[in-house]
This record gives sequence, C-alpha cells and structure tokens, in this order.
Amino acid sequence: MNDLADRLTAVLQSVPQRLGEIPDAEASREPGPGRWSKKEILGHLIDSAANNHQRIVRTLIEPGIDFPAYRQESWVSVQGYGTEAWADIVYLWLLLNRHLLHIIRTIPESGFSHECAVGGKPPMALAILIAGYMDHLDHHLGQVLGSG
Repeated sequence: MNDLADRLTAVLQSVPQRLGEIPDAEASREPGPGRWSKKEILGHLIDSAANNHQRIVRTLIEPGIDFPAYRQESWVSVQGYGTEAWADIVYLWLLLNRHLLHIIRTIPESGFSHECAVGGKPPMALAILIAGYMDHLDHHLGQVLGSG
C-alpha cells in the first residue's frame, strides 16, 4: 500500500498550488447544463474523501460492514459548493486528504484485507477501496486542472 500512499503524497505536494491559481470566477463557471463547475467537482471530491474516511475507519473497526450508496448529485446540490469560496473548498479538500494519507500510512498490513460493501455491491478489500479512491481522485482532478 506504500505505492498508493506515495501517490497521494505526490498529489498533495503538487495539486494544491495549482488549484490555488484558479480564479474564483473560473472555478464557479458551469461548463453547460447539468455539468458541474470546478467548485462542484472539488466539492464532490471532498464528499468522496469524507465518505471514504468513514469507510476506511469503520471497516478497520468492524470488518464486513455494509455502507449505503453515495448519492453524489444530491450531496453536491445540498451543500451548495457552487457558491462557496474557492479557497475554502481547496483548503478543506487538502486537509481531508492529508488526514486520509495519515490514516492510510498507519493501517497495519492485515487491515488492508478487511472487507466492506458499498451500496449493495459485493464486498471488497480495503486495499481495493483505497485504490478506487485514488483513481477517482485522479480522474476528477484531471477535469478540474484541464488534463482530463
């Protein structure tokens, strides 16, 4: 799991500055009907970090736990990320991911095989859940930074 922790470390060392260079007005712009602004995409990544924080910690405590599905459109809409200050969204995203990195680095090797289920899907090992989180993070950061 060191490779995933190293991947997240690299993201946290390079991405916040790039996000900070995006003007609030640009981050607020919706690219089209039904499409999220950069603020909303990063808000979605905050939600992902928050949901995965719960999943990781609770799976380590209670292997085999079943989590509800994440209703992304509702979460983003209810929280109003589109009207929040860009700098605040970036900072919250950074701090949540720093904490996730800390947790990932402290998981004992045996913990990565603990399983959980999400949204009625088959159980998966914690290692797979974390890898999926990283792939999801990379995908959406590519959208925000214009490389995806």
